Amino acid sequence: MNVLRRFLAFLQEVREELRHVSWPTREELIGSALVVVVGVALLAMYISVWDVAFSKLAQVLLR
Repeated sequence: MNVLRRFLAFLQEVREELRHVSWPTREELIGSALVVVVGVALLAMYISVWDVAFSKLAQVLLR
């Protein structure tokens, strides 16, 4: 029973802390998500270019 009380107290504290969180607006969230998606896409393209380049180099060297 002590464990249940401690768990319920923990949940109450979590709820209190979440009331203090400064949540982003919809526009801020969309802007941040767009930055992340574009950044990941650019990084994926960069890595892909190097992967193809090193693959071609390995093929030339191993012939």
